[in-house]
Amino acid sequence: MTEVKSPLAIHGGPTALTAEPGDIFKWPIVTEEDEQAVIEVLRAGKMSSSDITKQFEKAFGEWMGRTYALGYPNGTTALRAAMWALGVGAGDEIICPSLTYWASCTQALTLGATVNFADCLPDTLCIDPADIEHRIGPRTKLIVPVHYMGHPCEMDEIMAIARKHNVKVLEDVSHAQGGLYKGRKLGTFGDAAAMSLMSGKSFAVGEAGVLVTDDKSVYEHCIAYGFYERTGAPSNYNPTEKCITDPELLKFQGVPLGGYKHRMNQTCSAMALVQLKYYDERIAEIQRAMNRFWDLLDGAPGLKAHRPAKDSGSTMGGWYAAHGLYRPEELDGLPCKTYCDAVNAELDGHYRTSPGCNRPLHTHPVFHEADIFRQGKPTVLAFGQRDVRQGPGSLPVTERTPETTYGIPWFKHDRPEVIEQFAAAFRKVAEHADALR
Repeated sequence: MTEVKSPLAIHGGPTALTAEPGDIFKWPIVTEEDEQAVIEVLRAGKMSSSDITKQFEKAFGEWMGRTYALGYPNGTTALRAAMWALGVGAGDEIICPSLTYWASCTQALTLGATVNFADCLPDTLCIDPADIEHRIGPRTKLIVPVHYMGHPCEMDEIMAIARKHNVKVLEDVSHAQGGLYKGRKLGTFGDAAAMSLMSGKSFAVGEAGVLVTDDKSVYEHCIAYGFYERTGAPSNYNPTEKCITDPELLKFQGVPLGGYKHRMNQTCSAMALVQLKYYDERIAEIQRAMNRFWDLLDGAPGLKAHRPAKDSGSTMGGWYAAHGLYRPEELDGLPCKTYCDAVNAELDGHYRTSPGCNRPLHTHPVFHEADIFRQGKPTVLAFGQRDVRQGPGSLPVTERTPETTYGIPWFKHDRPEVIEQFAAAFRKVAEHADALR
């Protein structure tokens, strides 16, 4: 590894990074094959058809190893549909980590349910299984583990708790498509899984989402909820396909139970088919690059890799929104922001790190005060739910993440000479932290 000497760049010394990163961060990788697939949809005027989407659903379900797959306009709608199909309704509760993007759980409020937030584990940043079971009550319908920033949740423990209490599990795989937990693909443990495929994700196809399940009832309920063309109702306007066998759902043919249109834009599904062909090899390169970065930082004081153990059979998928773990106690209490500012000086504008990650949801006013249905009371309480609202101090690990996490470069290509210099910048500041105190 390149040896970088002090003084720190923030004090006028030379920067650790001198190489030009080039396209090492550019994503998604879009080729003429992607462009041609999208152009064909546009020229055929088939943006609102479903034939290509159905091809994608079949291919994606097979790739995931799940029986059913449905394409959605975005991951938020896929997660909401899954919640409804898994039985979440007015007065119910779901359990979700507070450390996640709002789309992992806020949809529950639109179903009249509430969210009981759980803390995360300090090393994985995923939901802490030990903080789940005591939250389960008589109206708890669902646990939503989020494979946060690509790190697999502890699915063995989560599934054991869920089965013990007859609670369903919906995996949010928006950060972790293609990741593994003990050799098994993320999104294949829960009763269903849903995820975003928007352009910033590691599986990026525009603005889209997808749901997968092995449960025929979940699949049919999702069809009834938002895919009116697939209910089998006769139509003068749309080609129809009968995907429902449940007689209780068949009587609602032609009008979606949720009042939603969940059809995926076929420019996205066409691109998705192309991206899927190359996704495994592309994320394998990302994994090589990101593991190289962390291997170079092994032993650096205050810095801990956010990744599973190498011999665990678990992986980070496409390593979306890569972060590191900061341990200020190893640097005599140096604040994470001070560390990040000094690293940014070493990187000379080619990348900017900052402390923290997603802001905790459990203290947000939406989950305390918002009256979505204009009933004169907070929606989290409006349908007879338990009051599970939590204030500051209730989830200490989550609330401390601005002090214990920071962003790291998300390399899309394994270019050792560039990655070595980036790692040198992070190490240089950690090893000369005394100059910052």
